[in-house]
Amino acid sequence: MLLNVHSYYSLRYGTISPEKLVEKLLYKGYDCAVLTDINNSSGFFEFLKAAGELGLKALAGIEFRDGDRLLFIGIARNMEGFRELNELLTAHNLEGDGITPGGLNDVTVIYPYGSREAHTLADHEFLGVRQNQLKLLRKAGFQDLSRCVILHPVTFEDEPGYLLHRQLRAIDNNLLLSQLRNEQVAGPGENIPERKALLAAYSQFPELINNTARLLSECSFSFSFRREGVHHWNKNKRVFGASGYDDKYQLQQLAIEGCEFRYGKAHKEALLRVKKELAVIDELQFNANFLITWDIIRYSKSKGYYHVGRGSGANSIVAYCLGITDVCPLQLDLYFERFLNPKRSVPPDFDIDFSWKDRDDVLGYILKKYGNRHAALLGATSTFRDRSIVRELGKVYGLPKKEIDMLVHEPEGAGKGNEITALILNVSRHLEKDFPNLRTVHAGGVLISELPITSYTALDLPPKGFPTAQIDMYTAEDVGFEKFDVLSQRGIGHIRECIEIVKKNQGISVDITDPQALMEDSTVRSRLKSGDTVGCFYIESPAMRGLLRKLGCQDYRTLVAASSIIRPGVAQSGMMREYIHRYHHPEDIRHLHPVIEEQLQETFGVMVYQEDVLKVCHHFAGLDLGDSDVLRRLMSGKTRQRRLLDEITEKFFNNCRERGYPEEISREVWRQIESFAGFSFSKAHSASYAVESYQSLYLKAHYPLEFMTAVINNFGGFYNTRVYVSEARKAGARIHLPCVNESSYTTGITGRDIYLGFVHIQNLDAELARHIELERSLCGNYLSLDDFISRVHPGLDQLTVLIRIGALRFTGRNKKQLLWDAHLVLGRKQKTNVGGPNLFEVAVKQYELPAFSADPLEDAYDEMELLGFPVTTDPFDLLQHPFRGDICAEDMHRSKGTVVRMMGHLVATKYIRTAKNGTICFGTFIDHQSAFFDTVHFSQALGRSPFKGEGTYLIQGTVSEEFGHHTLEVIQMAKMPVRPDPRAD
Repeated sequence: MLLNVHSYYSLRYGTISPEKLVEKLLYKGYDCAVLTDINNSSGFFEFLKAAGELGLKALAGIEFRDGDRLLFIGIARNMEGFRELNELLTAHNLEGDGITPGGLNDVTVIYPYGSREAHTLADHEFLGVRQNQLKLLRKAGFQDLSRCVILHPVTFEDEPGYLLHRQLRAIDNNLLLSQLRNEQVAGPGENIPERKALLAAYSQFPELINNTARLLSECSFSFSFRREGVHHWNKNKRVFGASGYDDKYQLQQLAIEGCEFRYGKAHKEALLRVKKELAVIDELQFNANFLITWDIIRYSKSKGYYHVGRGSGANSIVAYCLGITDVCPLQLDLYFERFLNPKRSVPPDFDIDFSWKDRDDVLGYILKKYGNRHAALLGATSTFRDRSIVRELGKVYGLPKKEIDMLVHEPEGAGKGNEITALILNVSRHLEKDFPNLRTVHAGGVLISELPITSYTALDLPPKGFPTAQIDMYTAEDVGFEKFDVLSQRGIGHIRECIEIVKKNQGISVDITDPQALMEDSTVRSRLKSGDTVGCFYIESPAMRGLLRKLGCQDYRTLVAASSIIRPGVAQSGMMREYIHRYHHPEDIRHLHPVIEEQLQETFGVMVYQEDVLKVCHHFAGLDLGDSDVLRRLMSGKTRQRRLLDEITEKFFNNCRERGYPEEISREVWRQIESFAGFSFSKAHSASYAVESYQSLYLKAHYPLEFMTAVINNFGGFYNTRVYVSEARKAGARIHLPCVNESSYTTGITGRDIYLGFVHIQNLDAELARHIELERSLCGNYLSLDDFISRVHPGLDQLTVLIRIGALRFTGRNKKQLLWDAHLVLGRKQKTNVGGPNLFEVAVKQYELPAFSADPLEDAYDEMELLGFPVTTDPFDLLQHPFRGDICAEDMHRSKGTVVRMMGHLVATKYIRTAKNGTICFGTFIDHQSAFFDTVHFSQALGRSPFKGEGTYLIQGTVSEEFGHHTLEVIQMAKMPVRPDPRAD
């Protein structure tokens, strides 16, 4: 009887999750209901799945609205009807088409009662009558009810739910709760009534009841969700070329050709592995997935784009031979079964990273090739988080910002004795976990479907401009999709740009396509061992640089391991330290069992990778590799099938008993598997990252100035721009402030001279900055201040910014003189333009100016304000005191165990919670010689000497050493005072 049910996917309107809706509907006596979220179909499959598990007949629909005005409700009679509804909504979202129900063949349409005359309706159209409209039917004398049905919208569960609905509507409309109009909210009766009560309310109109029942009986929705170990639920595009046979032949041909290119013609092991993989790929009907990914790479290479293929796809030698990845699975003993096996129901998982500058073009190619009917970006749903919902609710109730801030940061104290704040906190606590807020776009997922994609979802058109599915990744996986991840990252961006800059600056064409050559480069090995990796993808953080030094890392395998054990789970479990100890002292290793020793020899008995979990399950417990991978996925939360987990767990222990293992050893191995499976990292993933790290490090080692310029231009690194500028200067660059005659919008280099780009100047208009560069390229350098003003036409505020940052220093006049000139010139023009043109030119009055002197300290403060850091002055020269510490970073190895004072400029901090709920902070500083050093601040030291923001600190502590890496364990510290800006008075 319920044709108009809203879930919380009616964003900022509905209040109940699909699962809870099913439970409540059954509890209230209903056996069938239609989910009709507002301009949205993203919640239906979640509703359908829950309904199938609990025994409710779930039907699909959409409530179409124009703003707050209900247009009509569309109810799908079958899967085809669901597609028609999605296509109607998609046409509106993508093309701006009006929402009219014409041409819907498998959809029942319900209009609000009173919006149409009954005699004008088609066979599939009805009028929905609400309870408060029954009196209108009585007045009409019960005439012509054949086209009328029961319409009882469901939006909330009870009175608190109604309040939540009103709060959400106020948030959506950016209004106070008291300002909401009736048409902006649901009626107070839109709860879930008992089925008997609803029928009783319409008992005088049996024809409406019968019409509604008949409508529901004519609708059915049958759908099979993806199941672990079942393959034919795959909804991805199944054929790349003309036929499945053509796909099989093309993939074989490409793989064999690629194998010869990668390994030569006589490598029997590689060819055998290729043929084995091809057989499994064909058996699972995943040829098209490989070819689609290969085609994406083929296009990107034709455009000169760099890419990194990673994820579990790097376990595949076929992917390696196709050029999708650059990781040799034979070299690293990567299991293909980790990536694909007969018991894995989902298609292959490829993560392809491109430069952030190139990715949109690649996405455009994919969407154009397969069309909007079969390809779209994957959607996502942002949710209300604790603080965000509290802040939004505070606005709804009109609380002042200061009170809202207190409520966010100190909820326990702020909520006492205040009815409104207590209500806000209560609502925020009782909101469902992951309560949807807005639809957005997945970081990189792309869906490419066999059937029209509207068979499963409607599409949106977010500001990015690409059609985007309304469903998220979890629903897509349940439905049977495996997304193609086309991602962007800044690391690839700076690699590509560095190569271009080297070509332009030195005339050298750099080739980084041979990873083996990079790994064997002696300079690269030396930089890796010393942790001199700032700016290099994935290996530049303080923790990673410290780990590289502790390991003395000089080779690919060790770097691959480091890329995995740096992850928080491994580090916090204590296994990172254990791994380092075993790495240096293998003689101390005590293995649980000879099989464990044999299988984990490479990682010194520690399950570092997800592949290690597979190896232990397979070789120790005798699980086949398919079951081993299913177990890994189940334990890591990649799938939610408890029954299957229990079955494989039982098989694990039965096999162990059959092999005669002592129970305590089996239990301990199982405990380690459980603890590692949740946070272990794919070895293939680590290996892919390591290749990119080597490419970055090679460029830094041999072309440091160009490399740092590229890093500065691509932003997004671990550190802020100031650190990368310091690295460039340390490598021998001459750093220049932005200059209108030398700088571009981004940072540029000529020889050893690096000119910072206009993009770094705060408060400078981007359009003006680009115009400065364009005008100079067309008409030559600027000759004077007047010439610059006459050609660029800056406003006084923008010209002042440029002068203060020193961008017009080419004139030979200091800033104060230029500022005076600028005010005279632009001030005169402004006065001249008032009231229209002058008939007679007025002579400019000449002033005799006092002598203006430049002040380096004033310049430093201008640079800090406009760039965020000083360029012409060292930060340490701004200090009031000349003391620079007892020792520098380079002296720490000679001071182990002694208490020293060190002076450092703060670079980064990282706080972690201890097992006993304490706090530890790890700090990174740069000394006056531009060398890094690390600090550790335990709870007591933090209590005595907390950080006080960016600046230079005098730090007293004890020098400690662990595996050759030195750290200052802080006793106390103080932020050092700086010389004030002379203009402050």
